[in-house]
Parts: sequence; C-alpha cells; structure tokens
Amino acid sequence: MNIHPNRHRGEIAAKLDGETRLLCLTLGALAELESAFGVDDLIELAQRFEAGKLSAGDIIRIVGAGLRGAGNRLTDEDVAEMSTEGGVAGFARIATELLWLSFGGTDADRAERPISDREGGAPDRPENPPVP
Repeated sequence: MNIHPNRHRGEIAAKLDGETRLLCLTLGALAELESAFGVDDLIELAQRFEAGKLSAGDIIRIVGAGLRGAGNRLTDEDVAEMSTEGGVAGFARIATELLWLSFGGTDADRAERPISDREGGAPDRPENPPVP
C-alpha cells in the first residue's frame, strides 16, 4: 500500500516494524497528549517540548498519539514494542517531526538544509527535523 502523507494536515509517514504507517497529531491526539503530560492547554504543551528534552516515555506517547490520530488502532504498549530504522534516534525524529508540523513548522522552513542531509536524500521529500 502506498501512503502519501498530506503535510499541510500535519501527516507524516514512518516505517515502524517494517510497515509504512501514517501518523498525524489531530486535535484529539493533541488533547490526549495534554492529558498525558498534565498540561492545561496547547501553549503549555508546546512549551514543554520547546526545551528539546524528550524521554523514551514521551516519545512513545507522541508516536502513539500520532498513530491513533491517523486511524491506527495501537496502544502505547504496542508502540513501546515496535522498532524503526535508526532505533531510538529514529523514534525521536518521528516524534520531533510530528510536533514540528503540528505546531506550525513548514517545509519552507527547512529548505535551507542541503538535500544530502535529508532522510533518504530525495529532493522532493523534506528532511526530518533535528533530534532534540
């Protein structure tokens, strides 16, 4: 199955356990994260992540919420058992990209980085944001 994420809607594609899946932090997924992180609103949620520190548990929650936001029926426990290329750093890139797109990042913001630094080196696929 070909998956074509719509980045304008905050969707990304990521290969998890060898299967390419769609992820999106919908409003419901963001509400789930607000609750999980004990914050009152999106501003507090964004501020929490601006520090650039993500624990393994944070990454599991973010990726899990992104998967569920895109219609995947997986629990955080399922996500904790998954693997991705790059291991922990790969998961951190997925979580960071989801947050970055959800809180207003655009592909134009990333155009300054050379294509060789982009994941896969493809000129038509923007790179993942830096790992915190």
